[in-house]
Amino acid sequence: QVQLVESGGGLVQPGGSLRLSCAASGFTFSDYVMNWWRQAPGKERELVASISDTGRITTYADSMKGRFTISRDNAKNTVYLQMNSLKLEDAAVYYCNAKLGNQDYWGKGTLVTVSS
Repeated sequence: QVQLVESGGGLVQPGGSLRLSCAASGFTFSDYVMNWWRQAPGKERELVASISDTGRITTYADSMKGRFTISRDNAKNTVYLQMNSLKLEDAAVYYCNAKLGNQDYWGKGTLVTVSS
């Protein structure tokens, strides 16, 4: 059974940091591109960052460049999102996504709240 379980969300002040984790099981993690998405209330889901199967290639949405870092540990079947210098507009539910061809798996999300 495929599972993606996000953790690490919570309440943080503007300028603070959080590290999200996504633990995967039920599929060959190292074959998949891993993505982090987010969705704020009333807004469409947007792609935050992606990492290739080997971890050598990473891409980011423009507004996250220099603040967020995606990484993965294929030995632990886990992908991470380090978020620094958080802004009010970063508040959202963050989702982990695994993609390979037409196979597309999603976690249930973890809530990030940014508030002073």
